Amino acid sequence: MSASNSSAALSLYNPPATPTPEATPADHTEQKSRKPYPEFPLYVHRGTGQWCKRIRGKLRYFGNDADKALAKYLKQKDALHAGEVPKPDHDEITVNYLITAFLNFKRAFVESGELSPRTFADYDAVAGLLSKHFGKRCPVVSLRPDDFTALRKKLAKRWGPVRLGNTIQRIRTIFKWGADPEVALIERPMRFGPGFRRPTRKTMRQHRAKQGLKLFTADEIKALLDVAGMPMKAMILLGINCGFGNSDAANLPMATLDLDGGSIEYPRPKTGIPRKCLLWPETVEALREAIGKRPEPKDPADARLVFLTQRGYSWSKDIADSPITKEMRKLLDKLGIDGHRNFYTLRHTFRTVADESRDQPAIDHVMGHESPHMSSVYRERISDERLRAVADYVRGWLFGPAGSAN
Repeated sequence: MSASNSSAALSLYNPPATPTPEATPADHTEQKSRKPYPEFPLYVHRGTGQWCKRIRGKLRYFGNDADKALAKYLKQKDALHAGEVPKPDHDEITVNYLITAFLNFKRAFVESGELSPRTFADYDAVAGLLSKHFGKRCPVVSLRPDDFTALRKKLAKRWGPVRLGNTIQRIRTIFKWGADPEVALIERPMRFGPGFRRPTRKTMRQHRAKQGLKLFTADEIKALLDVAGMPMKAMILLGINCGFGNSDAANLPMATLDLDGGSIEYPRPKTGIPRKCLLWPETVEALREAIGKRPEPKDPADARLVFLTQRGYSWSKDIADSPITKEMRKLLDKLGIDGHRNFYTLRHTFRTVADESRDQPAIDHVMGHESPHMSSVYRERISDERLRAVADYVRGWLFGPAGSAN
């Protein structure tokens, strides 16, 4: 959200003075002399007819009705006199105020490292969508199920079911946060109605079937390795050897590598779940070459990373069209591989092939998946022998005689 949006959201605390048509300066003078009682803390502003008070050098307005103005002043006075922005009444909460407050709340988690910048960017995009569709000054209390049904209909024409479902979920999250008793910006839970639901499982299955399998064949991966330069070749090998995704490769720290021992111990950036992967000889060789060719980092903070771009910058960009995505797309286009697959398809392929080794706990450990089964609570370790068996199985699929037939 922009600074202008934030200012707009907070402007409701000091609404612009709107003159009362029937009021005249003489009337205002008379009203001021006719305070409900001498100690009444507010006075009538000559130009607007509103009850007001100068607090910390700024004029604050509380409305034309004396009783309501007093009630509003008493509710807000502690915050105003302390130089803080008072919390508005429920009926004053606008869409822009709600989304600004939500983003400020989430931004603190980004700063503490508990929320990824990419996730925050997704929320920010949804916030902008709500502001544009409903209007910045639209009161939240005025929104009805029909409004959300109309929004979903509009979005469904632009996006596929996956993006539509994710957006609906994020919108629900924003309004649910606002209705949380500890936040209390919204008086009661928002009524979205039956027309604002995520796409059904049937719709999602049909969409996936239409797109085709998100898998690479062994021959396609070998073709990618043949045309890829460094460090993309090393990243692709990590994708199929260890089930790495874009963020895994882009943020891989040097400290996680044991190239002499042939392993990586690297908690998933997305979840923090521990994982270990035993590396193939091809992967170790590619990593050594990539590190040997790595340019000097432009930012000293990136010196810890295994991979840097040719210009010395991090490959990690918290946007959908990241550097790894772009480079992989170039390779896929060069080989004529269809467009619904990407770098993350390597992770899908690793899991699909590795499952044939029939050691799900070991595969989960390599991928950093948290199993909901009770056995995972009691399992303290996975032996290297089991991890090696998984790695060898996928390597045999890719480079062995069986792999060449895929």
